[in-house]
Amino acid sequence: MLLDLVKIFIPAVLSFAIGIGITPILTHYLYANRMWKKRGGKVGLDGKDTLIFNRLHESRETQTPRLGGIVIWLSAAVAVLGVSGFAAIFDTALLEKLDFLNRNQTLIPLIVLLLGASIGLVDDLFEIRGSSRGGRRDGLSLRNRLLLVTIIGLAAGFWFYVKLDVSTISIPFSGPFSVGVFLIPLFAIVTLAIYSGGIIDGIDGLAGGIFAIIFGAYGALAFFQNQINIAAFCAAILGGILAFLWFNIPPARFYMSETGSMALTLTLTIIAFMTDTLGEGEGLFVLPVIALPLFLTSLSVIVQTFSKRFWSRRVFKIAPLHHHFEAIGWPPYKVTMRYWILGVVFAIIGVTIALVS
Repeated sequence: MLLDLVKIFIPAVLSFAIGIGITPILTHYLYANRMWKKRGGKVGLDGKDTLIFNRLHESRETQTPRLGGIVIWLSAAVAVLGVSGFAAIFDTALLEKLDFLNRNQTLIPLIVLLLGASIGLVDDLFEIRGSSRGGRRDGLSLRNRLLLVTIIGLAAGFWFYVKLDVSTISIPFSGPFSVGVFLIPLFAIVTLAIYSGGIIDGIDGLAGGIFAIIFGAYGALAFFQNQINIAAFCAAILGGILAFLWFNIPPARFYMSETGSMALTLTLTIIAFMTDTLGEGEGLFVLPVIALPLFLTSLSVIVQTFSKRFWSRRVFKIAPLHHHFEAIGWPPYKVTMRYWILGVVFAIIGVTIALVS
């Protein structure tokens, strides 16, 4: 038990320390190269300017750099690879036990983390370049991003089905439910659903706090399932998120942007399936509970879009939901704090459901 706790504690602390250490260097680069949108504001799905959002956030978007998500995935990846490399170089029994990078549990999440980060990074760089030429967005189109996310989801689902022999999902108080080959499209659907919640990044400290709570909850869930390697991997990500959050609380030094949100949402999908039947748990079933803020964010956009299209009226002043609360007069810090509170509450509920079922 003590060794397991140390195995989880080391990557968390290491990742946090790396994140804190690299942030001044990254910040200097981002500000020196003006890595922010040169023209603020957003355009809605209907092609029109989002007037309320632009009134609330347009000035900040042209003063605060993007690409802050680099702190998260880079510090987590260095921590994971650093522990593994240290163990390989010195090759002692103790270090071998502390190494948590392996093919069956943590290699796939690491690959997906870096793949999502890379795609998001390209999108962010294109968007920054596009806004500097007078456009609102010149990154990857929404259709292309969704296509890439779908491909990654299908590939991961294929790996789980063929290589890891997963063909069931767990239902609390019921047991495994066979889905067979349909696990592959299910994986893609869940990946898209979680990715869509990445738009929660929009208020200082909000996304960082929510993702920290979610990965902390899944780390605890993996620990109780005795999947210590997965728990250690979640701890490494948590350390990186906390380092990012240290500089992202109001006033934010930078934004997470796509390179962070895509990396985290895609990795979260992998972790949810890893803590399901592979861990003899219900990690997938409790995902909508533990990650409720992400699902509510996506749902609010869907509801708003359908309502405007079919009934020509808005349900919210602005979507996603957290911006609606800003629009009705909540200060941004109040929105963030209340989301954090609800995030902790539902994370506890979700972990409890998974453990007692």
